[in-house]
Amino acid sequence: MRQPQLIATPPPHLKRRETVGGAMRDVIIALLPVSLISVYFFRGYALMMIAVCLATAVLTEWVFRRAMNKPLTLHDGSGILTGLLVALLFSPTTAPWTAAIATFLAIGVAKELMGGIGWNRFNPALFGRVVVILLAPVLPFLNQTIMPWGIDAVTSATPLALLGQGATMPGSWELFAAFPGGALAETSPLALLVGGAYLLWRGHINWRIPASILATVFVLTLVFGASPVQHILTGGIMLGALFMATDWVTSPINNRGKIVFGVAIGILIVLFRLILPPTEGVAFSILIMNAFVPMIENLTKRPSFSEPRDSSAAAG
Repeated sequence: MRQPQLIATPPPHLKRRETVGGAMRDVIIALLPVSLISVYFFRGYALMMIAVCLATAVLTEWVFRRAMNKPLTLHDGSGILTGLLVALLFSPTTAPWTAAIATFLAIGVAKELMGGIGWNRFNPALFGRVVVILLAPVLPFLNQTIMPWGIDAVTSATPLALLGQGATMPGSWELFAAFPGGALAETSPLALLVGGAYLLWRGHINWRIPASILATVFVLTLVFGASPVQHILTGGIMLGALFMATDWVTSPINNRGKIVFGVAIGILIVLFRLILPPTEGVAFSILIMNAFVPMIENLTKRPSFSEPRDSSAAAG
């Protein structure tokens, strides 16, 4: 089956010949390093989390496409990528049914009910994760965990929790290279940077969004007297900056818009971490700014040569 073309450049769209399947494959490849490190640390529990989310993603996409009488799109890999991203957002102690529900919401609601790939307003993986967080107080079974045996690091406080408590933190190099704590994607910022570099090399993401997010978090945490390095290396900032905020559908297209988008996300992350109680500040921040992408596009788009730049030009 011929795969649809992914238009990833400004008009007249003559610079690249890329398929959706090829782009999704590259993102999956970019996520392999951090996935493998999480499996090294958490063994079968990481594999189970990934397997549950992948299976749920494929099944959910198949059911929704059939129910809506739409052609099957499993071949493009977008469902598999979303399932992998959802898995990486959870810790290995998360109950499998919680991860499955988050994946169902990501694929079924945020992706398929919004019109399918290319039409979703919000990042599907983050949408599923955040909705599960919001539903947890009224659905207690979503808070249940499994208790792995033989993996002491899993049940200890995460680096982000230690940072919030002002407790003793692991060394910066350990946090950067590989440290077992928190979600699967939080095990190695280095691995995420390697994957991000691959996506930059392949031309799938633009440096402006991750750079503006990381720079904003660095500057603001420094202003507030916190440790910029520890904040950047803990939680989901690196995954969010490189893989979530750069989502082609839910981020601005023009370069000025990308910078505004990234700076706004960075500001929200710092506010969530230093002022507000939620620990999933990265997910909430990106989803909030997803809603403002059309406005950012309108405010930062380059005017047409046929349009006057100001009222005086129009009068003349």
